[in-house]
Amino acid sequence: MSTVSSSEGTTRARSPRIDLIDAARGFSVILMVIHHFLFDLVDFLGAPIWLFYNPVFNVLQAIFAGLFIFLCGVSSRFSRSNLKRGGKTAAAALAISVVTYFMGMPILFGILHLLAVCMILYGLLGRWIERISQKIAPFLWIVLIVLSALAVARIPAWSEHVWALGWTTEAFFSADYFPIFPWVFVFLLGTWAGEPIRERKLPKWFYEKKAPLFARAGRHSFLIYLAHQPILYGLTMLILKIRG
Repeated sequence: MSTVSSSEGTTRARSPRIDLIDAARGFSVILMVIHHFLFDLVDFLGAPIWLFYNPVFNVLQAIFAGLFIFLCGVSSRFSRSNLKRGGKTAAAALAISVVTYFMGMPILFGILHLLAVCMILYGLLGRWIERISQKIAPFLWIVLIVLSALAVARIPAWSEHVWALGWTTEAFFSADYFPIFPWVFVFLLGTWAGEPIRERKLPKWFYEKKAPLFARAGRHSFLIYLAHQPILYGLTMLILKIRG
């Protein structure tokens, strides 16, 4: 197996793609597309509000978004340069912020903003994070997920400018919002899981199982995420125009 040197100064083995990882990522991004389409139906076409705003969907949305973030953490163990991935994702996130601002539905810190921060953080501090993970994770990351979620929920914002961290005021609005806390620790939990996966320490079936449809979507999840909302928005506006 050949190796390549990453821009962060570490050497990564060039591992074959794992179909099940791609499939799980594809499944989560497809659920995101459905979730956003339901939002468009409710917000623009007057569908019943419970179709999008209900306790079941609130829980499911956190689960599949958390899965997507976790899997991005896993993929960071395979990446040749998390700094490059983070820079690319940051550019896309900035473009989304600009476009949605002029649409009147600003996304100030959505899932791509979060992932860009996480990738760059891991690119800069990966070796140190990996040493911590080898000793006490995943328990550390799980505890920090819970504690930071409680802190965000219970501690009021002391400034209107700390929304990226998770504390917001009543005036804050972001059409898509995934703050650094607690989600950064979901990403870091994924980086911990990525090591035994990359070293092929999981059961044989994990590396041989195939799910072609979802895996294909997973391999193109970044493009799907960038393209799906403009397409859905355009489709929604077309339906609205036809309805008069």
